[in-house]
Amino acid sequence: MPEVLLELHWPDGEASRFYSPSTIVYNFLKPGETLTIAELEQRGLAALRKASERVRARYGFACTRTDEEASKLRQRLAMYSLTDRVQVREINPEVREISD
Repeated sequence: MPEVLLELHWPDGEASRFYSPSTIVYNFLKPGETLTIAELEQRGLAALRKASERVRARYGFACTRTDEEASKLRQRLAMYSLTDRVQVREINPEVREISD
């Protein structure tokens, strides 16, 4: 399964990485789009749940790193208003062409 790294550009000008163990994340977060904090919370956490389910289906166990990533995302989201905006950028676009 190819890992995906996205870069999130936050309202305060900071940037952070968003990790997914599966390309399923592209069904939820599209590089180049700008989302509200509320949208990112809903879609980002859903993407991590789906990615973990895909790992479980393939390997027989969930991906614990997605739990860590969800916790980091929740902490960061709590710093902003629900209507603040975040931009999603791609770090490793070559994996988008690979199916898992």
